[in-house]
Amino acid sequence: MTITNRKPGQPENSPVEPFKKAVAGALRAMAGKDEIEVQFAADRPSLVDAGDVVRARLPEPPRKPTARDIAILRGHADSYALKLACHDEKLHRRLMPEGLEARKVFEAVEQARCDAIGSNRMMGVASNLDAMLQDRYTKANLAEVNDLANAPIEDALAMMVRERLTGAKPPEAARRLTELWRSDIEEKAGKTLDMLAGSLEDQQAFAKVVQQILAGLGMVEADPLGSDDEDRNDDKQDDDGEQDPQEGESGEAEEQDGFDLEQTDALQDDMSEGAQEAADAPPGDFPDESEMADAEEPAEASRPPVSRDSMRDGPGYKAYTTRFDETIAAEDLCDAEELDRLRAYLDKQLSNLQGVVGRLANRLQRRLLAQQNRSWEFDLEEGSLDPSRLTRVVIDDMRGSFAPLSFKREKDTNFRDTVVTLLIDNSGSMRGRPITVAATCADILARTLERCGVKVEILGFTTKAWKGGQSREYWLQSGKPANPGRLNDLRHVIYKSADAPWRRARRNLGLMMREGLLKENIDGEALDWAHQRLLARREQRRILMMISDGAPVDDTTLSVNSGNYLEKHLRQIIEQIETRSPVELIAIGIGHDVTRYYRRAVTIVDAEELGGVMTEKLAELFSENGPSAQTAAPPTRRMAGARA
Repeated sequence: MTITNRKPGQPENSPVEPFKKAVAGALRAMAGKDEIEVQFAADRPSLVDAGDVVRARLPEPPRKPTARDIAILRGHADSYALKLACHDEKLHRRLMPEGLEARKVFEAVEQARCDAIGSNRMMGVASNLDAMLQDRYTKANLAEVNDLANAPIEDALAMMVRERLTGAKPPEAARRLTELWRSDIEEKAGKTLDMLAGSLEDQQAFAKVVQQILAGLGMVEADPLGSDDEDRNDDKQDDDGEQDPQEGESGEAEEQDGFDLEQTDALQDDMSEGAQEAADAPPGDFPDESEMADAEEPAEASRPPVSRDSMRDGPGYKAYTTRFDETIAAEDLCDAEELDRLRAYLDKQLSNLQGVVGRLANRLQRRLLAQQNRSWEFDLEEGSLDPSRLTRVVIDDMRGSFAPLSFKREKDTNFRDTVVTLLIDNSGSMRGRPITVAATCADILARTLERCGVKVEILGFTTKAWKGGQSREYWLQSGKPANPGRLNDLRHVIYKSADAPWRRARRNLGLMMREGLLKENIDGEALDWAHQRLLARREQRRILMMISDGAPVDDTTLSVNSGNYLEKHLRQIIEQIETRSPVELIAIGIGHDVTRYYRRAVTIVDAEELGGVMTEKLAELFSENGPSAQTAAPPTRRMAGARA
């Protein structure tokens, strides 16, 4: 079969092109949406439903796919199609619980509901979903998990919900994971799980049962929806008295957007028709929808008036388009096997440095633990008897005088709940020794601070392409309008979230060693992104440490805007954080003077000094007698004693 409408560089007679078009057509037909942008790529599959734009990224099939490869690819496509057809995103957002873990469970169980609707009515879809799930859990290395700490409860609960809704046992790769949690979940929420089948096709009723399950598991407060239903319905009324159009659709999720699961024969016809109408989406990555959800979390009541719009865009700054930007977890950029290999390479390169930084980290740990330890008040008239003062009492008694007994009382030191974000420049100029040192220092400090009860988030920032990516292509296609603003695709990487334990995120830092990851750096938007994540945290004290080796640089952006366009925006973001935000900001420049940007900053000459400076500056921040947040560090220093 000859391929038509071939793109440049695409093989003339690629044997998988007809299959890819058929899969894309089937996805659109099942979802009932003709305008879905379908892309096949080696990156992790994802679905983004932004309302007017829907994008699906599916695995790139091998040139000669096996039956298993075909089933896995179809499974991803079927799962996305079912979610688009059977899921009301606005209703989902309104009913979503608070708390990261509860949200993960809520998302996973809702996807299990959508999958179950299709599995119960189409045997082929059920088979494809089985293959997809088996592949997912195999790649996640969960087949041999034997510890609850390494077994995500959201996946286990999703498998148990799927089992109750469809009767299908968990895939082989997910059975041990499910069994680890089964007894605990059954004991706390087993009866509530049995209620799910009765509300399979009513998303709102299903969500209420899931809320009861979360309450039974202790993830949310009991009955968060029960007494507020009338208030919720009233809130959905428009000012003119009309009801939200989404209200009438929540109970008919399976029929949304024209998707009729009863007409399986017609669906097969639509697959062949859709194959001819499918169009390849433009190349590139799309942001993961879980990150989009995180960006919409409500702010704290005590947060100062710093808005997303006022900071990201700022006076005179804009991005030409954000549709190609990406915020992605490190494990989603490459598979688990490659991450393990990159982590092993990182450990091998820095076996000597680990010992040096480790000793410095131990000093930091001792200082932190000393601050958290309880202290004593002495020479009191009441309390616990102070045995160290008994000698004085005895001696005075022998001399004929009567010294009173001395007492002591234990008091607690005020050590505030704290979270630290390490934001690491992932630009091309960091390639080599600087990025390996930064990765190892971040790793060791995360482990140290976690032992002290301080949560740590490790983030990285770069771009998806050199000299502009899809944003630049889009600008060119639009006729190159003047003053376009930022013209590159951002890539913000989450190596370790604040709530993830260090043992789970350890291997993610190896991604910094991956060839081709480090490109250009747009510091202002990255700093704003990290700051916004910190503002969403509930800890009393929030610290943001920026590690960079140069000024913001993106050749494409600077070629069509003023020469200080990115630097000016960075200064605006820094000024707003330092003057209007509760976040404490500190910067470390590697061979680059960052003191001209940040009030609180230090510049080092050699990357080898990074470990000593990071531990020293964090120790100063945590010290009760340390410098205030507005005190500037010395402009440049050499940590000659850092290696001692």
